[in-house]
Amino acid sequence: MNPHIDFHALAPEIVLAATLVVVLVADLLLPDRERWQTSRLATIGVLAAFVPVITLAVDGADRSMFGGAYVVDNYALAFKGFFILVAYVVLLMSVDYISEGDYYQGEFYFVLLTSVLGMSVMGSARDLVSIFIALETITMPTFVLAGWRKHDTKSNEAAIKYLIIGVLSSALMLYGMSLVYGMSGSTLLTDIGAFVAKGGTPPLMIVAMFLTIAGFAFKVSAVPFHFWVPDTYEGAPTPVTAFLSVASKAGGFAALVSIVFVGFYPDKGAWQPTLWVLAAASMTLGNLTALRQTNIVRMLAYSSIAQGGFILVPLAVAGESASAANSAREAVIIYLLIYGAMNLGAFAVVMALARRTRSGEISSYAGLMQYSPGLALVMSAFMFSLAGVPPLAGWFAKFVMFRAVIDAATPAAVTLGVIAAVNSVIAFFYYVGVVRQMWLQPAPEGTEDRPVRIPMALSSALAITTVVVVVVGVYPQVFAKIGELARLGG
Repeated sequence: MNPHIDFHALAPEIVLAATLVVVLVADLLLPDRERWQTSRLATIGVLAAFVPVITLAVDGADRSMFGGAYVVDNYALAFKGFFILVAYVVLLMSVDYISEGDYYQGEFYFVLLTSVLGMSVMGSARDLVSIFIALETITMPTFVLAGWRKHDTKSNEAAIKYLIIGVLSSALMLYGMSLVYGMSGSTLLTDIGAFVAKGGTPPLMIVAMFLTIAGFAFKVSAVPFHFWVPDTYEGAPTPVTAFLSVASKAGGFAALVSIVFVGFYPDKGAWQPTLWVLAAASMTLGNLTALRQTNIVRMLAYSSIAQGGFILVPLAVAGESASAANSAREAVIIYLLIYGAMNLGAFAVVMALARRTRSGEISSYAGLMQYSPGLALVMSAFMFSLAGVPPLAGWFAKFVMFRAVIDAATPAAVTLGVIAAVNSVIAFFYYVGVVRQMWLQPAPEGTEDRPVRIPMALSSALAITTVVVVVVGVYPQVFAKIGELARLGG
């Protein structure tokens, strides 16, 4: 029988694929392509891909294709919309950065959009094969993007480290998936969940679950699979670093949530301890190491590891009860949405200031309030939001995380909640360290009368992320409703 294909459900991916083709052809044929055509076409295509996400959300019907391997529901639409909007902001951040550097421009947008296409597919993937294909479609282009500055030894090093550890993690994950298939007899997550629900999970199945989760731990930069993060973030072009820290991480979480809640959930003893350890280790090591950083990008890299640990907390306690599972699903989605806005905004400020100082050192932020008060104010908002300080959006991300812990209400969950609380305090110190440099330290001599000039596209990215961080902090129901609607199976 021919498979049923719902073209409306596939419309976001179809538009993204068409944009890829258009960008590739335009880069080959159009004059002045290296100035603006390819970036503008990529931006228009990304915004066009968001339109069917809205129409599907308004329609509200759940759609399933290929025997349940590809599902378009509210959960999938929430992630698709998130990935597309993140791609739009990253494109705004990239336009001037790429055009002013010695880079291949058309190919950059083609490779970036290829990764976004994989992310869009990941939101709907409910089968081990489709999940793996989507994950590799996400990851392989980012190997290339990390080394985009091919004449820069740091960029080369970043790409090589990322590639080696990425290939190893993919091998672990694929081996685990093959064992899951061998034991359950199916690659569909629903069938795997039915097999696990029978009880008496064989030891080999537990090993398979562990290996699969370990593979995804690399994608979300969880400790001890985080070694690639600091060097890759520092060596990659800054827009790529922002993309890796938000979109690529969220792609890993989208798959991890699907696998845990649809495939592995019935046997919490097989997967929950692993996630508990990953969450505790990522928060603690990420925050303690971030305290010692003097480079803003490396600090944000370790911050990203710690934030990944915070996002893992709800997953690590989700198996305790039905209410904990519902809270965990909401918490992960809401935290990712908020984290995306505040982290992209922070990297946009890093790019804006680096245009003037040509430095990534935190000390170069000294006295920013004196010569660019607007930029200092915006960066302060992002730092306080990452720290979880009200009334900025980060407080609500922390709130939904701790709510999931309270709903679980077991000794293990409470212990993890205490670890998260202590780490929230630790994180506050290094975020405030950046703010202190901007507001309390004197500016270098001769810089007071030289304001930071920010290109229009980068200013737009800053404006979008700032509005989200402020509005959601004051009115969190905006994202709370999305999280409620997007519960996977809820």
